[in-house]
Amino acid sequence: MAGAGKSTAAPKTLLDKIIHAIRAQPPTNPNGASRTAVTKYLHSELDVDVKSKSAQLKNAFKKGVEKGKLVQTGQSFRVAGDPAPDVPEEAKIKIEDVKEGSGPAAEAGDTVVMKYEGKLDDGSVFDSASKFEFTLGAGEVIKGWDRGIPGMKKGGKRELFIPSKLGYGKRGAAPEIPPNADLHFTVTLKEIR
Repeated sequence: MAGAGKSTAAPKTLLDKIIHAIRAQPPTNPNGASRTAVTKYLHSELDVDVKSKSAQLKNAFKKGVEKGKLVQTGQSFRVAGDPAPDVPEEAKIKIEDVKEGSGPAAEAGDTVVMKYEGKLDDGSVFDSASKFEFTLGAGEVIKGWDRGIPGMKKGGKRELFIPSKLGYGKRGAAPEIPPNADLHFTVTLKEIR
C-alpha cells in the first residue's frame, strides 16, 4: 500500500496545499504543525501569497477541520488519519531514594541545606559541598535540583540523574562541566528552614 492515501500530485486547492505543508513539517509536536509553520511553508515552498490570502487561509483551515480532514489542537494542526508524529520525549530527571529521612517533606519555597557530590558520566567528580543552602523552586539552582529535591525529608539521601537540558545544557559550566553533559548527584537533605 505505497503512499497510504497520500497524493504525490502537486496540491491544487488551498486545503490540499495546507495538508501537503503539514505532512512536510519535521515532527516537533504531537499535535502536528503550528498554523505559523504551515503558513511559512506555504509561502516559501509553494509560493502562496499568504498576505493577500490571509482570510482564505483561515477559512481553508476552518473548512478542513469542519470536513474532518484536519485535526486541530490549539493553534496546531495535523492531517486526520495520519499517525501522530513521533516527538522526542522531554528530558526527565531520574530519582532513586537511598534513605527516606523523617519529618515534613521539602517543598517549593522552603530553604533547604544540602550535602552533595556531583559527577559526570565518566565518574569524575566536578563539585561537592558538605553544606549548600538554597530556596527550593526559586530558580537559584539548576532545574534538575528544583525538580529532584522536593519530597525529601531531613536525613534523606537521593541519587539524581539530571539530563543536560535540566542541568547546564549546551553551554555547560566551564571548566568543570562540558557542554551537553548529563549529571549524577548524590544529595542528602541536612535541614529544612
